Amino acid sequence: MFARQNRIRKKKEIERIFKKGKTFKEGQLVLKTIKNDLGLSRFGFIVSQKVSKRANVRNKIKRRLREITRSKSIKAENDVLFICLPGMEKNDFQETKVMTEKLLEKAKIK
Repeated sequence: MFARQNRIRKKKEIERIFKKGKTFKEGQLVLKTIKNDLGLSRFGFIVSQKVSKRANVRNKIKRRLREITRSKSIKAENDVLFICLPGMEKNDFQETKVMTEKLLEKAKIK
C-alpha cells in the first residue's frame, strides 16, 4: 500500500490528469502522466467493471500494479494514472510487469 501522500484520490486530480496529461498505451494498459509541484510522485489505478464484474479480480489487478510500481524507481514530481482495459484480467504477473515497465520507459519517468 502506498502512503497517503503518494496516492491520487480526488476526482478533481484525476480529471486534471485526463485533460492535461500525456497518454501512453501498451497492450491492455494505459498510462497517463503529468508533472506536479509536490516534490514526490503520486499514483492512481483505475480498473472498471468493463474489465471484470468481480471485485476480487479488479482488486487483484490493482494489487499487482501497486507492487510493480512500488518496486521501481520513479522520477519524482509526477502524477501517474494507470487505466486497465478489458482483457487485462487474463494477464499474469509477469505479463503485467513487462507492460508496466515498457509504459514507464515510453513515458520517460523510470
